Amino acid sequence: MDDFDYDAAFVRNLGWMTEGEQAVLRAKRVAIAGLGGVGGSHLLTLTRLGIGAFSVADPDVFELVNFNRQAGASLPHLGRPKVEVLTELARNINPELDITSSRVRVGGANVNEFLAGADLYVDGLDFFAVQARRDVFAACAKLGIPAVTAAPLGMGAALLSFLPGRMTFEEYFRLEGQSEPEQLLRFLLGLSPAMLQTGYLVDPTRVDLPNHRGPSTAMACDLCAGVAATEALKILLGRGKVTAAPRGLHFDAYRNRLATTWRPGGNRHPIQRLGLAVARRRFGKTLLR
Repeated sequence: MDDFDYDAAFVRNLGWMTEGEQAVLRAKRVAIAGLGGVGGSHLLTLTRLGIGAFSVADPDVFELVNFNRQAGASLPHLGRPKVEVLTELARNINPELDITSSRVRVGGANVNEFLAGADLYVDGLDFFAVQARRDVFAACAKLGIPAVTAAPLGMGAALLSFLPGRMTFEEYFRLEGQSEPEQLLRFLLGLSPAMLQTGYLVDPTRVDLPNHRGPSTAMACDLCAGVAATEALKILLGRGKVTAAPRGLHFDAYRNRLATTWRPGGNRHPIQRLGLAVARRRFGKTLLR
């Protein structure tokens, strides 16, 4: 702690931001629910950006199956709580951090408490945590907290942001009253209308939606952390164009392609409705087995 100096630690951020802007980031609190595939990378990237306070939560411990992609997943950390390990790693970067951490599963009645004091929410929940994600984004809309989600898809990242007073998560994805399989399809297609990742899936049997399993890559998680942190910078500093719903973007490093999308009405848009119909035919048996 005696060797740490905030200004010296983050001086190389300057140039891309002013000293005054760095001071603004130091005073901000970011909430991250889930510290798995993307959440842990979000925390460490935002810590290196100079964010001064976090609220983080994750109920799980590190397992071997996490090693291919998750920040903090290593042999010394096997069996340890993710929130404990990631908090240590973040404080090793900035020991002055104000981190409120918990092993709770965020959702339902605890959402407002988790978001208390947050200037921004960055989504780290598992893809399959549909209800928890709906709860958190609904609370963000009600509380006026901007929210960012960056999804690791294949070897790329799909980005969507939801800003106060603009289109909400529910208005975009239209999940209310739908079955879990339908909600998963709507969430997937809403995140990535361009579906750039599907062309190089070499073994579809590894996609097991009913059992909440699917393939993943570290490249996608790291790309997500980069685009989400950049979006966070723009939102927290109030500068730069934010990719807010119904607009989104999807960059796929494997295909060297960037797709920007605009879906007024979200999943009610005619192109989305057509895409959902195709997805139901393609994935229907897999989802319902």
